[in-house]
Amino acid sequence: MKISITAPIYNEEEVIPHLYKALKKVIDKMPYEVEVILVNDGSTDNSWQELKKIAATDNRFKIINFRRNFGQTAATAASFDAASGDIIVRMDADLQNDPEDIPMMIKELQKGYDIVKGWRKHRKDKALSRKIPSKIANWIINRVTEVDIHDNGCSLEAYRKEIAKEINLYGELHRFIVILGYWRGAKIKEVVVRHHPRKFGKTKYGIGRTIRVLLDLFTIKFLLSYSTRPIQLFGKWGLFLFGFGFLIFLYLVYGWLFLNYSLAARPLLVVDIFIMLTGIQLIILGLIGEMITRTYYESQKRPIYTIREKINFN
Repeated sequence: MKISITAPIYNEEEVIPHLYKALKKVIDKMPYEVEVILVNDGSTDNSWQELKKIAATDNRFKIINFRRNFGQTAATAASFDAASGDIIVRMDADLQNDPEDIPMMIKELQKGYDIVKGWRKHRKDKALSRKIPSKIANWIINRVTEVDIHDNGCSLEAYRKEIAKEINLYGELHRFIVILGYWRGAKIKEVVVRHHPRKFGKTKYGIGRTIRVLLDLFTIKFLLSYSTRPIQLFGKWGLFLFGFGFLIFLYLVYGWLFLNYSLAARPLLVVDIFIMLTGIQLIILGLIGEMITRTYYESQKRPIYTIREKINFN
């Protein structure tokens, strides 16, 4: 059996030597063939130079260098495309995830699961800026997707190759891989993993990305529930709006017939329907745009990233 361990890198020059030591310590003890795929996502510091040093001394570490910053989802997609292992492990490079948990997750996967998901039960982050927003986000995601996961934001995950390779990633969907896998019928196990405070560098995640996550959550809900029967979504809203508009119409007609109101002086019907239909049209345009994007990339088999250089790939 072969294991692929993957991680995106973006401006992590301080942590890269420590990441190498931590991963090397773990994979040296593993009774499997192991490759580590690190994707430099357009770093502007010395991350690429540090990664090249590692690749020059240890050919188990395979390095991908993007032409520019494409984002964590694109880096995850590139690492999955390049991975040749029977099991693919995904983690963050900041060492808040502990590589020592990887063998445990592989053992859990071998019990018959398709995905093993990390749960940072004792999370070492600031409560106000990270933990509380994360709890709220987890609650919203679980209610919308109807998939009960304690920690959707934990990046430490292990997948069987056939699951990871089947999932197409766009936008900010890297955080929804487990949910997309569940949609495809994957058997999921959530395990408690260690979590450490960040010792090197600065976090790249701010509260601003919450908006992007929520927008992608609409996409996930659409893909999970309505991608094969969109009439159930659009038709339901259409009936609601038609019924609501019809009630307003009856109210206006009543005023015209019995209260001598002039319909020309009562623009409520037009204004109300216009506002609501504008909102619905914007949502529909967004969803149609998502579907067109997927058709564009998947029909042409075009990736969402471009690679400048690859090292240690035969």
